[in-house]
Amino acid sequence: MVSEKELRERWEKLVETLADEGVVKSSSVRNALLKVPRYLFIEERYRSYAHVDEPLPIPAGQTVSAPHMVAIMLELAALEPGMNILEVGTGSGWNAAIIAELVKNRVYTVERIPELVEFARANLKKAGYAGKVIVIPGDGTKGFPPRAPYHRIIVTAGAPRVPEPLIEQLTPGGRIVIPVGSYHMWQELYLVTKTKKGEIRERRWGSVAFVPLIGEYGWSG
Repeated sequence: MVSEKELRERWEKLVETLADEGVVKSSSVRNALLKVPRYLFIEERYRSYAHVDEPLPIPAGQTVSAPHMVAIMLELAALEPGMNILEVGTGSGWNAAIIAELVKNRVYTVERIPELVEFARANLKKAGYAGKVIVIPGDGTKGFPPRAPYHRIIVTAGAPRVPEPLIEQLTPGGRIVIPVGSYHMWQELYLVTKTKKGEIRERRWGSVAFVPLIGEYGWSG
């Protein structure tokens, strides 16, 4: 079994490598990644691989994203303290915890798979983020109207198109970061912005591979 000290050292080395490569661009994202290591949010049998820059399995046949992909999406989101954030696709809870570090505010995250709702809540409690991250069971393609509007919406699964409810729940000047494309893992990462006048603009960042976004405004199971 790998010691906590060694896990920490491996994680710090990965974050520094991502910074050296220019994937991690801001000191805020770098510091948040250092404070919230991935090994706190995966099953024990995978902890020794937490520093490997690849997706890792989590329960219910899902995955936790590779660290470089998380960093890219967080940098595109341009998160700032005090922002109201919605995440769609909680997974292990890791990404939401990093977001909470960046915005210094409560984060709302929606997860459709009951097993992952419990998995994420347990991980967040263990890591000290219970109460800072609110995990909501449900269809994330519908967003979460009770806490809208959101300054930023981050989607961690691939959609056939940008769900209309997410656009509606985005504040003017806000951003959505979302993979859009095919069902089977291959998409493009979109940065969607809503202007102060309410106009929607989309910019494609590049090719990515995510599990499908299932729901009323996503894929149908």
